[in-house]
Amino acid sequence: MATAHAHYYVPDSSRWPILATISIFVIFYGGALTLNHHSGGAITLGVGFLALFATLFGWFGDVIRESEGGRYGQWEDVSFRMGMMWFIFSEVMFFAAFFGALFYSRVLSVEWLSGAGAKAATHEFLWPNFLADWPLLTLPSDYGYTVAKDIIPAWGLPALNTAILLTSGATVTWAHWGLKVNKRAHLIVGLALTVALGSLFVYLQAIEYHHAYSELGLTLNSGIYGATFFLLTGFHGFHVTLGTIMLAVILFRSMRGHFTEEHHFAFEAVAWYWHFVDVVWIGLFIFVYWL
Repeated sequence: MATAHAHYYVPDSSRWPILATISIFVIFYGGALTLNHHSGGAITLGVGFLALFATLFGWFGDVIRESEGGRYGQWEDVSFRMGMMWFIFSEVMFFAAFFGALFYSRVLSVEWLSGAGAKAATHEFLWPNFLADWPLLTLPSDYGYTVAKDIIPAWGLPALNTAILLTSGATVTWAHWGLKVNKRAHLIVGLALTVALGSLFVYLQAIEYHHAYSELGLTLNSGIYGATFFLLTGFHGFHVTLGTIMLAVILFRSMRGHFTEEHHFAFEAVAWYWHFVDVVWIGLFIFVYWL
């Protein structure tokens, strides 16, 4: 039975962790079957994802009911904030690894392949016709690469998506202000606008990807440029999708009357995450599209 200790709330024993573990195992098992072209792999993978979504829905529901029931106090709030800070730090390190790969490929390996410094033998024996021009659109023909015709210009959809994400950062801040001054209409409108802008970003990125694959020949197999481009923008798009879903949940809860001026960490956590997504995109726009 759940107890409210002097310093920390101790919840009841929960079935959700073991169900989440089983769901993730089914996902990995289904993924392995799918990659090895076994029958039933796609179905197993789908069942695993459905089970995981159902588990998260039930688990988060329990946490929301505990929060709305007044069972969380100062100690829980501190714990939640520290947990969210470490989670965002881990996401910073995640993207730092991919930015590091881009830096290594563009600044170091491109120069080495061109014979710069003491790397003349690399240029002579490995790839004598290499041109040190970024992005690398001239690739060896005998490695099965998909040679891209062109790159996506920065001042098209990427610039528009930048404006959309920056605007969404302003709308979620406006929603936060509405919550703190007890203006729920501002809170709901601000969140609704942020969800709409996040959805529009994902839609425009899907259009960009379709253009890249179908018209420019720019794919994951287009050498190191194509690989780093799609890894960075693709993972960021996944984070925007996840953030939009979380904002939609917060919007639904706000419409149900959840959160007060003093107690609204769930809103703040999602807002922190969204601002992180905004900052990462600015880096992507500068280093992947612009420079």
